[in-house]
Amino acid sequence: MSSAPIVGVDVGGTFTDLFLYDPGTASFRTAKVPSNRGDEAVGFMNGLRALGGPAGFEAIVHGTTVGTNALLERKGAKLGVITTAGFRDVLEMRRRDRRNTWGLWGEFLPITDRDMRFEVPERTLADGTVHTAVDIAAVEAAARELLARGAEACAIVFINAYASGVNEAAAAKAVRAIWPTPHVSVSSEILPEIREFERASTTALNAYLQPGVASYLGKLEGALESAGFGGRFHIVQSNGGIMSTATARSVPARTALSGPAAGVIAAAAIAKAAGFENAITCDLGGTSFDVSLVAGGEMALAAQATIDFGLVIRSPMIEITTIGAGGGSIAHVDRGGLLQVGPESAGSRPGPVCYGQGNTRPTLTDANVVLGRINADKPIGGALARLDVEGAKAALLHHVGQPLGLDAMAAAEAVVRVANAKMAGAIRLVSIERGHDPQKFVALPFGGGGALHVGALIKEVGLQAALVPRFPGVTSAIGCVIADVRHDQVRTLNRNLDGIDAAALDQRMVEEATAARAVVEAAGLPVERIEIRFELDMHYAGQTHTVGVPLPVHVKNGTTGVSEAIIRMAFEAAYQTAFSRLLPGLGIRIVSLRTAAIGIRPDFDLTALAPPKDATVEGAARGARQVWFDGAWHTATVWSRLDLPEGSRVHGPAILEQGDATVVVDPDLVARTDRFGNLIIERE
Repeated sequence: MSSAPIVGVDVGGTFTDLFLYDPGTASFRTAKVPSNRGDEAVGFMNGLRALGGPAGFEAIVHGTTVGTNALLERKGAKLGVITTAGFRDVLEMRRRDRRNTWGLWGEFLPITDRDMRFEVPERTLADGTVHTAVDIAAVEAAARELLARGAEACAIVFINAYASGVNEAAAAKAVRAIWPTPHVSVSSEILPEIREFERASTTALNAYLQPGVASYLGKLEGALESAGFGGRFHIVQSNGGIMSTATARSVPARTALSGPAAGVIAAAAIAKAAGFENAITCDLGGTSFDVSLVAGGEMALAAQATIDFGLVIRSPMIEITTIGAGGGSIAHVDRGGLLQVGPESAGSRPGPVCYGQGNTRPTLTDANVVLGRINADKPIGGALARLDVEGAKAALLHHVGQPLGLDAMAAAEAVVRVANAKMAGAIRLVSIERGHDPQKFVALPFGGGGALHVGALIKEVGLQAALVPRFPGVTSAIGCVIADVRHDQVRTLNRNLDGIDAAALDQRMVEEATAARAVVEAAGLPVERIEIRFELDMHYAGQTHTVGVPLPVHVKNGTTGVSEAIIRMAFEAAYQTAFSRLLPGLGIRIVSLRTAAIGIRPDFDLTALAPPKDATVEGAARGARQVWFDGAWHTATVWSRLDLPEGSRVHGPAILEQGDATVVVDPDLVARTDRFGNLIIERE
């Protein structure tokens, strides 16, 4: 790393977390400030000021949820679509899937109304032949009408444009000459890949996000410039890499899981350094619980993600499962008399009842406060002097206890148990249901609330242990600092493997690698080297779904050396791993070529987070207090977590407090500190 400070900023639903690392002095600082929902730039700048910046910082890397929230809340731009005659309903037809598998109820609201989707004469065949040239006059008329109807962004999606983008390019040139903003997305530029609905959906969602993301980034860049920041500003993308703000403006769909992805990046690095190759990351923030699997030291990447029903983005993304069970999730008894936690959240404003900001409905945080697991006199974030325990207790009794015939303590414990059950279900979904044994994985909890619940999850799911990072509350911000620069692109080939022209494929791969490398170099962040990785989407003839086939080749002296034999061997290995058998005698097809350029940044030395050399167990002791576990009060020892030395052991029940999170060690569990300052929580 260079000698100037670099800062990671993660804007969550309740708090904005920041981590500053100064490689010149091998020192760091953290900050946690309230988020400002609706104007996230306020919390962003408040956090930087809390760190004494931003002037003098070399780089700021930001994990954002602006795109995610816009999709979930349907608060993107007013969108217009120009498409091939006969294809304007693709976004509504989707894959003819249903919101609810068992039943014919539920609805889907497309991101743009039918009267904002215009058809024009043009036709490209599946082999790339232009059968009918695009009618430019019709395109211009459609663009003008969309503007007259208030469209803020435009998506151009022509049938078979993955095979040839000639008609789309001509249409895009005409629209951009008319459109008053840069917010025009073209499918052959965004996703030149076969699959009609996925290409249409990704392009439309990209355009839908462009104005909002561009406005947000522009506001941040203006504020940074006014504050004297002269360094580089970058964004974490959903694939776990970093991109420039220019790329984020052009392809905002790649920010859809930006914030959660940063946490997984850091968690994977922390687990690997601590000696654990298999981990299940558990990010418990104010509004959600995000789970992802790290197996063999590798994060799980998916070719596409469904952000909400019918909203499909086909772009490499870290596989993250999200449920509405965050600290601010509201507990309520439904019409059937069942206790539910979430998905509605109190957010940062008004926040949980104990915040005293006007909310009267109890949340998961309120339950933890009433049970004594959160210290009411030391709220994380520093924005409040004290939490209102009695107010939280009264809300739990009124909304949960009385309907269920429970007292306040039993109601609080019931809320925590329901939330734990939901979290355990999410962990089983990414482990057991995908063929992984939880006993071979450690839970890696982070976010403000992850370490409050991890003891119960160890017992309920049967996990090997838990690895609590040194700074759980700002782990996602740390991920922003250590993430590599990355660019992914895809190109449909649609060729039989038998008799493939290896020379032509080699040339295409070199061209794709050159283009991807240029994007990484343009980002401007210092990297040690740029790695190029190739993967083919392949299947047997007659199959619909593909398997990803990593190719063991690299660009050297202008060639990859790829051959039919190399591809066949790689396909059979990947197919055997996925399905435990091959289908000899069937032809094999190559559908798409995926190219990833990864700018490897200098390693971040996690020993920088290690406990102080002069730390002592006696100096970390903070007495004891009563904490509720399993229907009764227990005397739990209380510790200043950051003052514990390496190798110390804390037996449960215990509470370990720090400025950004609270760690709960349940009865019958023990926690020990490793050389990085992580806590490893295991059964006694």
